[in-house]
Amino acid sequence: MRIVFLLLACVASLAAQDSPMHVLQQQQAAWNQHDLDAFMTGYWNSPDLTFFGAEKASGWQATFDRYRRTYQGEGHEMGKLEFSDLNIQTLALDAAFVRGAWKLTMPDGRTPHGLFTLVFRKFPEGWKIVHDHTSQEK
Repeated sequence: MRIVFLLLACVASLAAQDSPMHVLQQQQAAWNQHDLDAFMTGYWNSPDLTFFGAEKASGWQATFDRYRRTYQGEGHEMGKLEFSDLNIQTLALDAAFVRGAWKLTMPDGRTPHGLFTLVFRKFPEGWKIVHDHTSQEK
């Protein structure tokens, strides 16, 4: 009986590590370490990835370039990222819909913030964002 309990605990732990929530936690940590390459591992590395925000980006590379230009370009900073109000809805065994809020705390005290909706798909390598719609509140 004890072995069964330990096996169930291990399976639950592994499942938590392979979830949209885990991807978001990893992205937040990577961003706060100013590691844009690690942040981007949460996205599907495909030309079919879509990002809708102030501008539209189609594909992983265009999304990466947009982040780099906006947050690492000349005169720009990444700040400290915080996700909140997360609502994760499983749509199928390999699909999920996520809503939430984001806030950046910048070194100068500004706090740009907004809302996002994400569509995740589960691939053999794990959960990945396949669509990101992020808005910034004025």
